[in-house]
Amino acid sequence: MKKIIDGLSVNLEGNNNNKPIIFVHGFPYDSTMWQSQIDLLKEKYFCVAYDIRGLGESPAGQGQFTMESFVDDLETIINELNLEKPILCGLSMGGYIALRAVEKFEDKFSAIIFCDTRADADGNEGKLKRAAAIKRIDSEGLAPFTKDFVTNCFGENFKQNNKNEFENRITKSTAFNPVGVKGSLLAMMGRNDTTEYLSKIKIPALILCGEFDALTPPSVMKPMAEKIKDSDFVLIKNSGHMSPIENPKEVNEAIIKFLGKL
Repeated sequence: MKKIIDGLSVNLEGNNNNKPIIFVHGFPYDSTMWQSQIDLLKEKYFCVAYDIRGLGESPAGQGQFTMESFVDDLETIINELNLEKPILCGLSMGGYIALRAVEKFEDKFSAIIFCDTRADADGNEGKLKRAAAIKRIDSEGLAPFTKDFVTNCFGENFKQNNKNEFENRITKSTAFNPVGVKGSLLAMMGRNDTTEYLSKIKIPALILCGEFDALTPPSVMKPMAEKIKDSDFVLIKNSGHMSPIENPKEVNEAIIKFLGKL
């Protein structure tokens, strides 16, 4: 079932009397990236997956986004749906949103799942890359940037053996509003560093990382997991940055095992 909350496109699957799980997608994708996880979990959990403002079917407006405004959107969804202590699951940019949300109001959540993300903010090099991406979109249009960025997200195994799905992901992201894509780049560029809060997280945490993730590699994510007390770290084999799409079987197994311990 689809619901519009404060302009955001929110997909709801499962019984709303069950434990809620909120899925926050990465950049530049939409909530459909979580379908393999939702198909597995919707029988026992109430699955909430929304399109981040400016991406997917959520309108971009003026595109002046911040990570704080993205977190405000998440909180609005929690409040509007009256979600009681949801489990929060975020990948990449969705992980940035999840990290800041936990830092801001951890008591609203019962557990956290971080997929292929990082806690540190952009350094100077990262900020310049985001700025260059915005400039490229302005001068060349969205398609060239999207093709290059999405290609870098996926591991070679997936690109070679799932060519149709890989191409469909590029096509889908290319159809987004360039204003929304640039707004997401601005939000990521200006986000705060949440590294210091990792050691303060009290809720159960699962950290998933693709074996061949080129954007947030295991060398970044394993130390992040070590900072979170009693967290579980799982390396997803034969996967790049988009592990829930590239190897849904291992991601689902890790999530089910984690949820079974709660």
